[in-house]
Amino acid sequence: MKSNWLDFLRASGARIDQQLVADFGDPAGELVAAQEQTIFSPLSHLGLIAVSGPEAADFLHNQLTSDVRHLPGEMAQHSAWCSAKGRMLASLLVFRIGPDYFLQLSADLVEPTLRRLQMFVLRSRLTLGDASDEDARVGVSGPGAETALRAAGLPVPELPLAVAAFPAGVVIRLDRTRWEVVVDCDAAPMVWQQLTTRARPAGSRAWQWLDICLGVPLITAATSEEFVPQMAGFDRLGALSFRKGCYPGQEVVARTQYLGKVKRHLYRAHSAAPLLPGQLVYSPANPQQHCGVVANAAPSPAGGHDALVVAQDNFVPAGDAQLELASPGGAAIRVGPMVDVASAP
Repeated sequence: MKSNWLDFLRASGARIDQQLVADFGDPAGELVAAQEQTIFSPLSHLGLIAVSGPEAADFLHNQLTSDVRHLPGEMAQHSAWCSAKGRMLASLLVFRIGPDYFLQLSADLVEPTLRRLQMFVLRSRLTLGDASDEDARVGVSGPGAETALRAAGLPVPELPLAVAAFPAGVVIRLDRTRWEVVVDCDAAPMVWQQLTTRARPAGSRAWQWLDICLGVPLITAATSEEFVPQMAGFDRLGALSFRKGCYPGQEVVARTQYLGKVKRHLYRAHSAAPLLPGQLVYSPANPQQHCGVVANAAPSPAGGHDALVVAQDNFVPAGDAQLELASPGGAAIRVGPMVDVASAP
């Protein structure tokens, strides 16, 4: 994040830990507020890659799992970038600001993703760059989110994944109760101050917990190349196009879809013990081999930690199972059914 934006957040009470805005002095209260109140949160765990030039759309269309070529300027889309083996290197939210495309992804994957994408540019007329410090990202959630956005003089897109522009950036509607403001860092403090009149500031961990509640996984460095998109529910997020041409991993993704061979799916999980992305999950029925992997985790308003786990279906036979974290005999982790993310927007 840009230093002046970080300085502003610190002056506003943010507690920053390794570039992550952890909280604003009341982590437990902020999590509780995220359940039912209107909050706004700096999305410091996310970064941005800008793709500019006349061949940007074609380049991204040939690299990502979604149909970028037909993405309207007023819409965003979930997407993924895969290895040749069909495993997700990164999960993405793709949107446009003017003629430029932006890929929002986990902040710890910006540098390796840029470096690897650059290998495929060749003679394409486009440029790739890290835009993480140019624009601030602020999430707004809750029953009064629309009112808070309007009070800040911002547009309010009505449809899920719709994008509305304003002079300093764009607003993206993510789902029923959540919006994201992408705003130039120089204009971000004013937007932030205007939002404080109608909403409560909360740390990024509160926003990560909301993602878990809605079943929206984020691939991080700890889980890169771990999952085929369908394992993590990206087909239900609309992140996969089966009408477009080839892209890295396309044959594996298509075969998985049409042969119905997905034996691991996304589940909600809870544990009294801390949870971390990339941790393995074991079943007492088969302790020799792990049966799942933690995709994302965050502290829970109810205490303990909530998570999204990609687990083998046969070890969650009734949609609910008591499994073990990190090693056989490890801390208990309760894995249960995932709310259908298709109904989330």
